[in-house]
Amino acid sequence: MKTYLLVLFMVCLGCSAFAQDIWNKTPYETKSLANDGIKEVYVETSGGSISVSGASGEAARVEVYVHGNGMGELSREEIKKRLDNDYDVLVTVSNHELHAKAKRKHENGINWDWRRQLSISFKIFVPKQVNTNLETSGGSIHLDNLSGNEKFGTSGGSLHVDALTGTIKGETSGGSIEVSNSGDNINLETSGGSIHASNCNGKIHLETSGGSLHLQDLKGSINANTSGGSVQASSIEGELITGTSGGSVNLTQLSCALEASTSGGSMNVEMNHVGKYIKLDDSGGHIDLRLPAKQGYDLNLSANRISPSSSVSDFTGEWDKDHVKGSMNGGGIPVNVDASGHLNISFN
Repeated sequence: MKTYLLVLFMVCLGCSAFAQDIWNKTPYETKSLANDGIKEVYVETSGGSISVSGASGEAARVEVYVHGNGMGELSREEIKKRLDNDYDVLVTVSNHELHAKAKRKHENGINWDWRRQLSISFKIFVPKQVNTNLETSGGSIHLDNLSGNEKFGTSGGSLHVDALTGTIKGETSGGSIEVSNSGDNINLETSGGSIHASNCNGKIHLETSGGSLHLQDLKGSINANTSGGSVQASSIEGELITGTSGGSVNLTQLSCALEASTSGGSMNVEMNHVGKYIKLDDSGGHIDLRLPAKQGYDLNLSANRISPSSSVSDFTGEWDKDHVKGSMNGGGIPVNVDASGHLNISFN
């Protein structure tokens, strides 16, 4: 299993480096979109990356990048020959819709030689107010400075999202996800990598089956889960629902309602301000919980052993070594904790 994960990591790392290298090359072809007023972007390619940018100051255009599957650089003449023989590459504009598509002419060809395969990538510059529908089975996807409905997916690369607003829905089966400076409705999923999210707001759904979660400076309704890694979060406001089946949970500088769980590690939770509720469930380790002293709580705590690391005042109820049920500071916010190990709770 460790060998498989290492190979997967190296493949994803290689794809990311390759994607960055693509855009540093000279495009094979460039098509101007200056007079087309693009509002919709549809892109499909089976072997390359996709980048769509609404950055101001850039002339609206499509750049097509083509590279061979081998180690050496192909000449322009050889690229043209392979494209003519083996691929259909179409870039069209109609009714303010851009359609860019690259696919093999003989998808099910028995005698297909992988050494002749080409990577065909699209880099697109458009106005900020556009909707996108992007799909690739062999590369990464990058979007920035767009506002609209953005839908995108890849089976073999990473997702990079920055400065998007609107509805954002993306998924990858084989790479990591990075999202920053974005809102308002974010839904991103990966089956094979980690997720990094920073400075985002709104309704946020993040899910990975094979990596860790890194969350920072998020505001809104956040639901983030992983089946195979740790969870790290800081500076969260609103509501956070998070969990992992295979790692530890470290949450700091939180000002939110919170539900967190882990089946495979310990949990550290530090609250600056508690929202409507706290619910913690740890079946794989101990919990360290720090709460603001001046808020009112209704405590329902269960653990192998419960230890207050600071003095507890204005508490009414039952406080036993393995169970606590009662009110603090007159009661108010429900705090429910279930730990298989030691619960260390403090009020500061």
